[in-house]
Amino acid sequence: MPVAYATWLVLLSIVMAIQGAYVGLSLAVQIADATGIRRRLLLAGSTVSLAVAIWTMHFVGMLAVRLPFQVDYLVLPTLLSFLVCAIVVGAAVYATSSGPLTLLRLTLASCLMGSGIFSMHYIGMSALDASTYMIHDRIYVAASMAIAIAASGFTLWLATGRGGRPPLILSAIAFGIAVSGMHYTAMGGVTLYPYTTTSSAAPALSTDLLAIVVAVVAFCISGIFLLLLLPDSSRSASQPIMVARGDSITSVAAKMPAAPSTVPAAAAGGDNPEFGRGTYAPLGGAGAPPRRFARHLPIERDGSTHFLAVEDVVAIHANAHYTYIFDGNDKLFCPLAIGDVESRLDNSRFVRVHRSHIVNIERVVGYKRSGDNELVEMAGVDHYLVPVSRSRIGSLKSRVATLTGADSTFALRRRHRFASQ
Repeated sequence: MPVAYATWLVLLSIVMAIQGAYVGLSLAVQIADATGIRRRLLLAGSTVSLAVAIWTMHFVGMLAVRLPFQVDYLVLPTLLSFLVCAIVVGAAVYATSSGPLTLLRLTLASCLMGSGIFSMHYIGMSALDASTYMIHDRIYVAASMAIAIAASGFTLWLATGRGGRPPLILSAIAFGIAVSGMHYTAMGGVTLYPYTTTSSAAPALSTDLLAIVVAVVAFCISGIFLLLLLPDSSRSASQPIMVARGDSITSVAAKMPAAPSTVPAAAAGGDNPEFGRGTYAPLGGAGAPPRRFARHLPIERDGSTHFLAVEDVVAIHANAHYTYIFDGNDKLFCPLAIGDVESRLDNSRFVRVHRSHIVNIERVVGYKRSGDNELVEMAGVDHYLVPVSRSRIGSLKSRVATLTGADSTFALRRRHRFASQ
């Protein structure tokens, strides 16, 4: 028996997928830079928001089906489908945010999340077993599985990637359409046959009203997470940065120029260190205050906090949840994660060339190749080599060539000065 749909419920299911995905992605992009209880709350909020978005889209999409006979939904398979969705989405988001986003990690997490969404759909479909007999077309089943994995990979890439990504609202729209496409592709391959049963005289909630109730509840859940977990940019700008040392926590604000022994010469003379920060705002940044880039980065040396001028940064290397900054002479310990450092730097000068490395393109002096590995040579007392991902070497060379070609005199002075160091 062919399946027909109520158009307004189909549109509602897509809207619910988009709004939940937007909230989930807004929270997920902050996980890598968060620590402690906030990291766990962001992970939970992102997981629940994405799971609710996916499950609500499927449930409302099922309610949109119009059949000439009465359909009853079994409670246990319906609830089990949401549980499966929440578990696999949480596992996938955690896996991609707990370490560098390698191709292998992204592929495995995408397959996990995609197979979970696929299982959730067909577990939810089994809730109709008491009312209908279903036959599934294998081609449509395979196509829905492929779409689920592709949509999952796309979402996780957006949730953990940085720089050059589309605004969150566009990412959420793309994800919502992809998940909806998976559902309606699967539904396109199903044929339903009614069982011969006597209709129940018990009162039942109409499918339209049930769809509205589910959508309102899902929207409220997403709204709560959005209001509670998105950072307050005005508060974060005014709060001092806290740096952990031993068993105590010291405010970086206390280490500002009032304490000359812990402030480098670049920050002296009344020039207070400024720690720029990227902002998160609704609709992918619309209405947000202008982004402020850092003028200094904190470093730890001799048991105290110092500030290094950004102009002196040659390269940055990630080491677990911390980083090391090369200033042309030494590698200095920085208590910030590489994602946090990247969000504070001007991406027209500083480029992520590898999952664990950022370079100052104004300090690039050459390139080397070691076997199958690409390396970039940075200026310093001893030339400093940084590995570059194959997918990024072409972009890096293009940007360096543009920089040197735009001002050849500056480039020659720069190379001469670094060569004489």
